[in-house]
Amino acid sequence: MRNAHSLRPVFRRFPIFLIVLSLLLGATVHAGDESTIAKLAAKSMLLDGVSADGLMAVVGERGHVLISSDGVQWEQIVVPTRTTLTGVFFRDGSNGWAVGHDAVILKTTDAGRSWRKVYADIEQQAPLLDIRFRDDNNGIAIGAYGAYLVSEDGGENWVQGELNVVTTEAVSETDDEDEFEDAYDLHLNCIAVSTNGRTYIAAESGQLYRSDDSEQSWRLLPSPYVGSLFGVLPLEGDTVLAYGLRGHLFRSEDAGASWQEIETPTSEMLTNGVMVTTDEIYITGLGGTILRSNDNGKSFIALDQGHRDGFTAIMQSPTGDLITVGENGVGLLQ
Repeated sequence: MRNAHSLRPVFRRFPIFLIVLSLLLGATVHAGDESTIAKLAAKSMLLDGVSADGLMAVVGERGHVLISSDGVQWEQIVVPTRTTLTGVFFRDGSNGWAVGHDAVILKTTDAGRSWRKVYADIEQQAPLLDIRFRDDNNGIAIGAYGAYLVSEDGGENWVQGELNVVTTEAVSETDDEDEFEDAYDLHLNCIAVSTNGRTYIAAESGQLYRSDDSEQSWRLLPSPYVGSLFGVLPLEGDTVLAYGLRGHLFRSEDAGASWQEIETPTSEMLTNGVMVTTDEIYITGLGGTILRSNDNGKSFIALDQGHRDGFTAIMQSPTGDLITVGENGVGLLQ
């Protein structure tokens, strides 16, 4: 972690990705500071990106926030924090939110031109890792150590919520409970919403959760393996991909009730994904990993990028190009 106070003694439970970032990001910077314009911000460590209604936004270290309309020219925006930002989401071309260390949440209503800090909690010692809104008012933010915040007023105010997990027969009774940690202590890494309205969360220890009732309750899905999952990518209907450590990638056609492991040509950690069409799906990873599927996620090949710089996200620009985000900033997929 970037901030020394965020490093708890039990390192084995901290996401490996965040441990790597803590070594890369260095100096302690608190959420109360304002970001500064950096000449090379577009080439700095960036951790997430989003494309919505003609707008693109990326976030990363030192509170860096950049916006673009074409994925080529990027403008850095000063925001009211210098802490590392880990996730960004736009509901439309105007309204967006970013999350990061110190449980900071930023909000914009003018297409990323200005941002306000609407929440922060240094004492929580749990970075937020992702955020989603299912409508104009209701959103959730998740993160390390089971951090789960909810808003019912468009992200103006946030309160502590809980991952209300209901028992389901879909989870095998033979699962060894000792292999899994309490849901409220697990790192919740990624939120994704499918086109049919189901919401998924990917977490530590192979845990996957699904909500069918607008995040009022969650079902613990059968685990495809016991390693950490860093992303979940809904495709069409009930088809969904989940991915994580050492190139592990899984596919389900029944909304996570059962999983099939998909062989990948990498042992690198997989971090993010995008569906361009059902016949064009991309998954990013560390070590310069870009995987592509042309058959709705049933198989993947590796695209050689000529380097081993890590990727943290991928998105499609308004012009149709694929934009990567990662260790060396933002770039065009080659």
